[in-house]
Amino acid sequence: MIVNESELAGALRAIVGPEHVDAGPKVHEEDTHDEALTGEPVTPAAVVRPSTTDEVRAILAVADSAGVPVVARGSGTGLCGGARPVADGIVVCFDRMNRILEVDEENHVAVVQPGVTLRELDDALRPVGLVYPVYPGEMSASLGGNVATNAGGMRAVRYGVTRHHVLGLELVLAGGEVLRTGGKFVKSSSGYDLTQLMVGSEGTLALVTEVTVKLAPRLAHNATLLAPFAALDLVAAAVSPILRCGVTPLILEYLDALAMDGIVRAAGLELGVPDDVRDAAAAYLIVVLESSHADRLEQDAETVAELLGGRLGALDVYVLPPTAGAELIAARERAFFVGKTLGVNDVVDTVVPRAEIPAFLAEAAELAAEHQAVVSGCGHVGDGNVHLSVIQPDPDRRHDLLDALYRAARDHGGAVSGEHGIGTEKQSYWLELEDPAKVALMRRIKAAFDPNGILGPGRLLDAPVHAAGATSTASSHGGEGAR
Repeated sequence: MIVNESELAGALRAIVGPEHVDAGPKVHEEDTHDEALTGEPVTPAAVVRPSTTDEVRAILAVADSAGVPVVARGSGTGLCGGARPVADGIVVCFDRMNRILEVDEENHVAVVQPGVTLRELDDALRPVGLVYPVYPGEMSASLGGNVATNAGGMRAVRYGVTRHHVLGLELVLAGGEVLRTGGKFVKSSSGYDLTQLMVGSEGTLALVTEVTVKLAPRLAHNATLLAPFAALDLVAAAVSPILRCGVTPLILEYLDALAMDGIVRAAGLELGVPDDVRDAAAAYLIVVLESSHADRLEQDAETVAELLGGRLGALDVYVLPPTAGAELIAARERAFFVGKTLGVNDVVDTVVPRAEIPAFLAEAAELAAEHQAVVSGCGHVGDGNVHLSVIQPDPDRRHDLLDALYRAARDHGGAVSGEHGIGTEKQSYWLELEDPAKVALMRRIKAAFDPNGILGPGRLLDAPVHAAGATSTASSHGGEGAR
């Protein structure tokens, strides 16, 4: 029977070795938080780094028996507190489980451990002409973290999000039971789809120890088009005609003028947009096309450029040189960190139907003015995922603004989060807005997987965790599995 943190650390060291457990003052600062802009870092009782599924199984068996909370951590690149520890709990960090177990070229799949990063997988696939096409914008992110949050990114308009590419998983349940779901096949009508249930569950149902992902051919040629518009609603209105013209873009991104100016300045880019066009532009559309044949790519680029510059009303259309195009996309990927340096207080990643983007953004602007905030946007306009950077230092005013923005997204037929997840930072908003019947069903599912409620405390369905790390014993949102 484990009765204190010293005994807990000792039990964990017996499983993984003393050098792979950090406790007390030896816990590294980077393991106390993720990249969320809000919420204070929390030092857990212990951080443990397993290297095998058997070690994960043993860790969870110890934790479940002792009633110790467990938080999973990948690369810590999340933006909503999903990897933030609790003070009396364990962080299971997967950075040692970072092996690419198999690249099956015949079946177009890869089998990886959860700590493999997108960059490591991409480097392994490039020589064989394949690609894992989910691209959330941070290549140091781990595959396990992507599965936990159902990560999306700029390429979702063509390739979809994580759940469209995860074929199978190896899981460890809270009590230490190991099971496999799915496999190297793309469809199945054989019982409940446990693989898809895990995708987006944020470590609250089980810990993922192996992922089988679907791959795609790596196309050799791409082109980047930049189109400034005089009004943001014109950008959103351009999306559907582009998708109907027979060309399937790799990327369709919008940036308002403030966001574009910020990333261009931060990256020191020169895109060749004249001053008069830049002064007249309220927003920009970035279109990236790809093809296996250079001549076909050229035809597609001409088709889209003529459409943008014709009836869709772009101020101009620029086909960027390859280097400039790659630099612009890289700068767009760093938009969060640019905002962080400029004092952004929070980020929103709501999703609405594509056709609702103009109305939602118009309402967002009104709400920003009402709450005396600066709200700047960019996002994956091709799939309705709107990213808003919010500057409002007053926490009460900011809370009211975020609540209003999330309500607006729901009222426009959307959802609180398109790809970042709920974590700890959006939990109260999500639970307030979600259908109570759905939440009740999810709590019953949670209880079936994790009857003692040790996995992912304080996020999604669980009772909130206070700043000191203690879990509330009473909450209007508590239920089965709450600790």
